[in-house]
Amino acid sequence: MENISIISTFTAFNSINELPEDVKMLMQQAVAIRQKSYAPYSKFHVGAALLLDNGEIVLGSNQENAAYPSGLCAERVAVFYAGAMYPDAKILKIAISAASEEKKVEDPIPPCGACRQSIAEYEMKQDTPIEIYFMGEVGKVYKSDSLKNLLPMVFESKYL
Repeated sequence: MENISIISTFTAFNSINELPEDVKMLMQQAVAIRQKSYAPYSKFHVGAALLLDNGEIVLGSNQENAAYPSGLCAERVAVFYAGAMYPDAKILKIAISAASEEKKVEDPIPPCGACRQSIAEYEMKQDTPIEIYFMGEVGKVYKSDSLKNLLPMVFESKYL
């Protein structure tokens, strides 16, 4: 028997103002699109902004549905749109922001498991890491250098 240790490392910025200018602009777009989400059930609003290697920025917000789990998270809306509209482009960076109508969200909110798996598919397809920046409504912003840092031991197509 052996023990396996997996370590994830993140960069923590104290606020959106500490981000590099290009990422700050991307996060501002995630915050803006978050306000266009449709979340009447959870009252939890999420926005995502992707920077592609062709210079395009793709936005997504969560879209809920009374027939759970028919809705989609902001990250998957944006990633799937990028895949449909720009199938040959690589995703360089993702900025994610979350807010609640019930309370102030001050902690960085990472992608859920389904979104992590979807982002993993694109990271493996493009064979290039995707930088992921995530925050709540205010406060710290965390950066992961790749999806594999967020989802170690990822399930991928080579297992099929």
